[in-house]
Amino acid sequence: MFDPVPPYRPSHFRVKFAVAPWERRACAALRRHVFCAEQGLFEGDDRDAIDAQAIPICALSTLGGDTDAVVGTVRIHAVAERAGEWWGSRLAVERSFRGTAALGAGLIQVAVASAHARGCTRFLAHVQAQNAPLFRTLHWASLAELDLHGRPHHLMQADLAAYPPMHDPEHGLVTLAKAA
Repeated sequence: MFDPVPPYRPSHFRVKFAVAPWERRACAALRRHVFCAEQGLFEGDDRDAIDAQAIPICALSTLGGDTDAVVGTVRIHAVAERAGEWWGSRLAVERSFRGTAALGAGLIQVAVASAHARGCTRFLAHVQAQNAPLFRTLHWASLAELDLHGRPHHLMQADLAAYPPMHDPEHGLVTLAKAA
């Protein structure tokens, strides 16, 4: 009688620093789900000492123009003993949004560009091997292959020339949803 209605999919996402307490809690919950429950990389929780200094970044879905939920996250931090060196880690996207290419790219853009605005001269990340091709298309180079947590990873470095400094990451950017 009626054709099935496809599930609602946001037309755009806001990617920004997670500043509200609910955003920070949702980022932690998404990381825990992806890295502990789905991938089994950590038992119970993936939080570590880096979280005390890291800046969490969130990708927010929208509903009627208002933010609805955290559907992606990554964290960044400066390495105190190596001036200018920044790292990104724990990039996670909620399973039902993983086909949305703009989410991963938006999270990476805000991560690197905001660090660049804060004096970053070298931005690195350990990237799971299956995600290395995405990073390569976004101007990253693989420096080495290694095994972390029993999984193949690449040590990768961003080309900062491709990431102009972002001076207002608390507002972030709006990215249109496009399938991968």
